Order: sequence, then C-alpha cells, then structure tokens
Amino acid sequence: MAFRPRMQAQTRAYRTLRPLCVRTWPGVVADVWHVESGADAGGFYLSPDPRLVVLLGTPPQSLSLKTSESGDITTPVSMVYVPAGQPLWSAMGAGERFSHLDLHLEAGPLQQRLAGLIPPGKLCETVMLSGDPDAPVARTLARMVADEVERPSRPTMMLDGLLSAMLAEVLNLSSEGAEHSGGLSPRQIAAVKRHVANAIPRRISVAELAQLCGLSESWFSRAFARSTGETPQRWIARHRLEAAMELMLTTDRGLAEIADATGFADQAHLTRIFRASQGLPPSQWRRMRNGQD
Repeated sequence: MAFRPRMQAQTRAYRTLRPLCVRTWPGVVADVWHVESGADAGGFYLSPDPRLVVLLGTPPQSLSLKTSESGDITTPVSMVYVPAGQPLWSAMGAGERFSHLDLHLEAGPLQQRLAGLIPPGKLCETVMLSGDPDAPVARTLARMVADEVERPSRPTMMLDGLLSAMLAEVLNLSSEGAEHSGGLSPRQIAAVKRHVANAIPRRISVAELAQLCGLSESWFSRAFARSTGETPQRWIARHRLEAAMELMLTTDRGLAEIADATGFADQAHLTRIFRASQGLPPSQWRRMRNGQD
C-alpha cells in the first residue's frame, strides 16, 4: 500500500502563489509550496508521521515556531525536523513571500534507513535550525530535492540518496554510529524531570521514563547514567528525598503526609531513607532547620 501522509493542518492568512508540486517514492511524499502570508498568518499542524520541512531561499524573518501553546518560540527558522505526533504552531509577524519543501516520512522505512546510525529516541526529538550557518549542506541538498520535485529529470534513487544525506546533516549523525552515542539530549532530560516532578507521589518505573524518551529500558538506563552520573533509580530516590525535605521546610504537614505526597511507602520508610542520607531522623532535622533546637 502506498504511503499517504495524514497531517492535520489548520492555517489562516496564507495564500498559495503556484500550484502545489508533489513527488513520491517509497516511504516519502515530497511537496513544494510557494506561499504569501498575511501579517497575522499562522497555523497548527499535527501528524502521526515524521516530517522534515525546509525553507527554501531566504527564510522568512518573521516566521516563528513552537512545539506547545505556552512553549518557547524559535525564530527565525530555516529547517525543522518534526517527529511523529509532535504538534507544531507557526506564526508570522509580517506579510512575506517564501517557499518551503515538506518531506513526509513513513516511520517504519525511516527507522530502517537509520538503523544502527542513531539511538531510537533521537527520532522523537524536534530539531529546529535557524539559518544557513546551522546546516548549509542540508539546505543545499533540500534545494536539489525541490528542483527535482518541480522539474523531474532524475530517478527517485537520487532523491532517496539526497534525503539520507539531509537526515544525516539535520540529525547530526556521526560516523561512529549509535552504539557510541552519548547520553540523553537536554530535551529528554527536561522531559524526565517534568515527568518525575508530576509523578513523585507514586511509584515511577524506569520503563515509563524510557518510553517517554523513545528508548529501550536498557539503552535509557545507560544514557541516563552518562548524562547524570546516577542510575535512574538512585536519581528518582534522591529527588523524592529532596521533595520531602522541601515540604518539611515550607509546610507544617506531618511526616506521614509528606511521605505519602513524595512517594515513600510510609513514614517509617521516609525516616529510614532520611537517616541514611542525613545522619539524623527527619523530625530532628526539621526542628534544627526551623531553629527550634
């Protein structure tokens, strides 16, 4: 069955200047758009398929992108890799004319293409590049792909090779391959911290953190240790204790309630872990810190 992109797009104040050009090959649908925006143009995009978007020529200087409604804005943008299921918001600050190449990618063939070259979690990261200095090679390759989409003269084999080269540039693949890659990315670390902070009252498994980062449990554990110097279990335990200590200092809640709120089995469990870490029971530490001893 031929691959068909399934992207949802809600846009305003964009007008196409030329007929849409499309070219397909196994696992890929490539579109070239030429558009004009109004000063208040914008859009929301969501797709179950990964995609690579490249602004051709001079990128619009007023274009901004973000991956959540309240998230940080990236501007200007010349190229973006959007993983499957990642929502994306765009906004224009002025009326501009520009062109872009959209490459919709079938997830299975994409993973096969990059097998052994990239950790699985890398394909779950949004990558935004701001200009030619960030990816001059990738932008040159994208221009070649766009020319072939608009004026076909070469076999799809060439397009497939250009796509592979673009992915290597945008995803910053190294010759060593995935098996020698480093730890988690800053985005993955931030996602883990947010998840643990929100889930601290309950048991948190390494498996769910690995799934959050798009990695196997064993791969996640190794990458996490490289990034933090601790195993995930020890890191979670330390954060539980720090959260309990914060509540002891900033609230008048009882130790049993604090233990429950920070994921300890009971007050005795909190007391045992606290004493092993701080050398005294939590009740005494609390009084000392509050100036009661």
